Amino acid sequence: MLLPQRIYQLSEKALTLAWETRIDPEISAQVRRVQREILAQPFPGLTEVVPAYASLTVFYDPVLIRKNHPGQTATSWVENWLRQQMHTLAQDQAAVKPRRVDIPVCYGGDLGPDLAEVAHHCGLSPEAVIEQHSQAVYQVYMLGFVPGFAYMGGLPESLHTPRKMTPRAQVPAGSVGIAGAQTGIYPMTIPGGWQIIGRTSLPLFHISHTPPALLQAGDEIRFIPVDSL
Repeated sequence: MLLPQRIYQLSEKALTLAWETRIDPEISAQVRRVQREILAQPFPGLTEVVPAYASLTVFYDPVLIRKNHPGQTATSWVENWLRQQMHTLAQDQAAVKPRRVDIPVCYGGDLGPDLAEVAHHCGLSPEAVIEQHSQAVYQVYMLGFVPGFAYMGGLPESLHTPRKMTPRAQVPAGSVGIAGAQTGIYPMTIPGGWQIIGRTSLPLFHISHTPPALLQAGDEIRFIPVDSL
């Protein structure tokens, strides 16, 4: 098991567990594994656990923790608790199968206005871009930017394309884009600079749902080409 390389204080209410800083499926799997372990046996005062590419931030209520553990600072108590969890996890090699989510996408045209630009940059035909993008299996590494925006790794190197030099003032909800080595879907209509190659009609974020975001860190994603939305 790849254990975090360090634990550091992010604020008076948060500690971050940090792995080696790189995009790596094995590191991502360990981040999610630690997250699951913490949420399965939460300590009184835990408020939130937020995963990223190679880190996990644990938020807590320092007042409640100091009340429950007098004589210790909240930071030192939580850090000791986390180190005990890491020791336990190091003995357990169980793996969890990721959830698979298929996303229907209508590529090109008005729904994918940057498909031709991506194809030109990559030296491919638009059809080849669609084929390669839809045949890959992606992994959700983290949610961020706005609620429900999933950052996905696994984009074929042949499709790596820089962000747009000038972001759009509005990118429609459901737009599927490429930025560098990543692909992602805009969960709502917002400004953005990713290269938009298609769109899905699948709702990605709804405040009344549990959880509100359809996609979660660790999910495996396949894009399924469709002729219309």
